[in-house]
Amino acid sequence: MNDLNGYDFEDLSIGMTATFSKTITEADIILFAGASGDNNAIHINDEFAQTTPFKGRIAHGFLTASTISAAIANRLPGPGTIYVSQNMRFVGPVRPGDTVHAEVTIKELVEDRKRAVLETICRVGNTVVVKGEAVVKTTSKKIAVPDKRAT
Repeated sequence: MNDLNGYDFEDLSIGMTATFSKTITEADIILFAGASGDNNAIHINDEFAQTTPFKGRIAHGFLTASTISAAIANRLPGPGTIYVSQNMRFVGPVRPGDTVHAEVTIKELVEDRKRAVLETICRVGNTVVVKGEAVVKTTSKKIAVPDKRAT
């Protein structure tokens, strides 16, 4: 474990899993629209959204996927982790009020680069809504941060 309670590369093993859950609120959707600039009517206009195949408003895909980032940053590997890449498929809608459960599982460890390959899945109840794979750079016990006071 690193000083901020995350896992260093040397503490990781294939199959380790962590989760993060968040209920997506009306405020989350409006704030995400403002922060991202994505004001697609399917997210913010119920009258329009009723005319779509979803028959109502849905959360932004990247708002939903942000729960994966939270699982990685806060749980596994944890603080100090740097995102390298993420691929994902959006396979189901998330509606205001739904609770998203993001799960990350270590699939592969790349020793020479101190990277972990993670399976990433988001569910609402038992329904998968996002699935993909992330690559992250982890902290390491073997890579010491220089002490600037020593110079």
